[in-house]
Parts: sequence; structure tokens; C-alpha cells
Amino acid sequence: MTDLVAVWDVALSDGVHKIEFEHGTTSGKRVVYVDGKEEIRKEWMFKLVGKETFCVGAAKTKATINIDAISGFAYEYTLEINGKSLKKYMENRSKTTNTWVLHLDGEDFRVVLEKDTMDVWCNGKKMETAGEFVDDGTETHFSVGNHDCYIKAVSSGKRKEGIIHTLIVDNREIPELLE
Repeated sequence: MTDLVAVWDVALSDGVHKIEFEHGTTSGKRVVYVDGKEEIRKEWMFKLVGKETFCVGAAKTKATINIDAISGFAYEYTLEINGKSLKKYMENRSKTTNTWVLHLDGEDFRVVLEKDTMDVWCNGKKMETAGEFVDDGTETHFSVGNHDCYIKAVSSGKRKEGIIHTLIVDNREIPELLE
């Protein structure tokens, strides 16, 4: 019998991480798992509400689980990433990153562009890239296996839209995944 009370999937640049939280409301036990690996274990805590803070992913992103009593013996569990609610964090992330999922040589690849740094991640690893200026914008080149890939950045011509990023693999445009 486990005391699993909450599970969240958090999409970061290095992949989607599963966070699980066990809370024993009689013993006060708290256990946090990230991708199935135990990060925090506290047995016999007298205070049943509070916070647990830990790191997620390759970039050691700060995560906090808030434990709040709502009534009697009912509790609410909320996850914050970098000090923002998970919902706010993911909304903000969709503005600062682009994500594509592609299938090459029988394998799935998740490619993430961090727009602020122009870092490119593929299946959890930061890629070696080469930037190049072209007539209508820039291209950031990298390889996935023996496939030539680049992310093309061109101005939309509209201030509100900003720059449009497109992933090209073997001269084929890959549609963006909206997380």
C-alpha cells in the first residue's frame, strides 16, 4: 500500500520528467520521486503541511511541492517550477522554446530549441550546433544520427509574432509540437 497522492509530467528542454509524491497523512511520511528515482524521503513528520524542494533534469531546475490542508484530513498538492505554478511555467515555456518530435531510423527524437540561448536539445542531450547567417535569417545546424538538421529563424514581419523557427531534417520541414 503506497501513499501516492500526486503525479505530474513536466516538459523541460532535456525531456519530459515524471514527478511522483507520496504523502502519509497518518505518519507524515513524504517521498518525492523524479523519473522513478527517489529524491527525498522523510519519515515520521509531525507537521503534515509544508513544502519539499528538489531539482529536476539536466539543468537542475528548481521544483517545489506545496502541501496545504483544505479541510479536516484533506490535502491539496501543487507543483511549482522555478517559483511559478506548473501551469504558468508551461505557458511561459511555450513562449521561450520550440519543440518538435520526429521519427528517424525507427527511433523517436524530441528536439527542443531554447530561443533565449539558441541552445538545441535532442533526447535530453545538448547538441553541438553551428550558426550561419543566410539571406532571410539564420540557420542553426546540427546532426541527429547521420541526418542533417537545421533550425531556420526568419522574421514574421509582424512585431507581435516575432521570429518564426522551423526545423528542417533532410530538406523536409517538421511540424512543431505544442506542449
